Amino acid sequence: MKYSIKKQFALVYIGLMAATILCCWFINSTFLENYYMNNKQHALLDVYARMNAAFADGSVESEEFDIELQKLCGKYNVSMLLLDEDSQTLKATMHESDILKRQLLDNIFFSNVHPDQEKILERTDDYVLRSMSDPRTHTEFIEMWGFLESGNLFLIRTPKESIMESVGIANRFLAYTGLAAILIGSIVIWFVSKKITEPVLELAGISEKMIRLDFDTKYEGRMKNEIGVLGENINQLSRTLEKTISELKTANNELQKDVEKKEKIDEMRKEFLSNVSHELKTPIALIQGYAEGLLENINDDAQSRNDYCEVIVDEAGKMNQMVQKLLTLNQLEFGNDVVAMERFDLMDMTETFLQSMDILLRQSGIRVRVEGEKPCYVWADEDKAGEVLRNYFSNAMNHCKGEKIIHIKLVRTQDKVRMSVFNTGEPIPDEALPHIWEKFYKVDKARTREYGGSGVGLSIVKAIMEAMNGDYGAVNYENGVEFWFELAAK
Repeated sequence: MKYSIKKQFALVYIGLMAATILCCWFINSTFLENYYMNNKQHALLDVYARMNAAFADGSVESEEFDIELQKLCGKYNVSMLLLDEDSQTLKATMHESDILKRQLLDNIFFSNVHPDQEKILERTDDYVLRSMSDPRTHTEFIEMWGFLESGNLFLIRTPKESIMESVGIANRFLAYTGLAAILIGSIVIWFVSKKITEPVLELAGISEKMIRLDFDTKYEGRMKNEIGVLGENINQLSRTLEKTISELKTANNELQKDVEKKEKIDEMRKEFLSNVSHELKTPIALIQGYAEGLLENINDDAQSRNDYCEVIVDEAGKMNQMVQKLLTLNQLEFGNDVVAMERFDLMDMTETFLQSMDILLRQSGIRVRVEGEKPCYVWADEDKAGEVLRNYFSNAMNHCKGEKIIHIKLVRTQDKVRMSVFNTGEPIPDEALPHIWEKFYKVDKARTREYGGSGVGLSIVKAIMEAMNGDYGAVNYENGVEFWFELAAK
């Protein structure tokens, strides 16, 4: 990533570490020498104070003082010379005591150091503390000389080269250790930052999938810190979003169904009004026309009046029949007609129905064949099953042609009984077959008008069978059409 937290974190840490080491190196280079010089001055003053104390308590000649003096000189890298009243060497810490003695006497009686080669650090009535360069060896020293409180002459000096060498060594060591610390720290911080940013990247990947509505991936880290809390919150957010979106989709789906149902109902209402208006328009016009003819006495003979009245009664009967069918269909579709399930003999019901149709069958010249076992018990609403049979049979009679045969067949299939009504004649056009169950749909409107069909009968069959949870259908054959329905046998 261009703006990776891991890189930024590592760079910030490395930068801070490098800046800290550089700052320490700068402070050492600038102030460490002065700090050492100040410590050396205090060391010389400490030796001076101890010698004054030794003379004051009379221990200057003791072995304990010699040992203590050697320790102080070794500790502070100090060379010292102490003279008695006769300018003879009383104490000295180096073999070159003659050199120090000559230097001390030169300091007292001669000023053999050029002013540019010395820097007075402190001057009192008893001693002089200075930084100077030895004109003979060109070696720099911090030197303290003068008189003790006892009147003895003394000289204490320490070389400055050791101070500057120590400063140089310290700075070089700091530089080496600093570079090593930066290198090791960089490697450590790289792995540490990687360890920290890996779960962050994992959470980023999960959030990216959540943007695409993919809620399957969950954060599985076991960290107990803030990242772990964030991961758990992301998981909770994922579950909440998934549940909310699921609820929204469910609500949206139900809303869509309600909208489609409302549109369908509205369309059905418009279609129903249009079809009813169309179906009622012709009989109303005939009734109105023949009634006006009677009122105006168009024909005076009794036979003509009787014909007019028969037309009016016939059309009124058709209207009444259609209205009754519409009321029945309405009750079935809205569930207002209760289905009373009972066990009855379907073959017996069929034979009883055919006996009632015997006169009409003779008049039309239609032969009926019945096939099936007897008795044939089924579970259904007997009145509604009879209504289905009446609609199928009426439809078969109205469309029966050719050999004029109606074949009723009852076939048991496992736990169901299928009743089929076949009539010889013309098959239903394939494109019309799916629509025959719709209200007011007519395959041949002119033919339907001849026998007074309303286009509602098969819609009633559909509503009855759906109310009884039964299957139904129609099949075309070369010589006719078969309508069937199934009822439970157990």
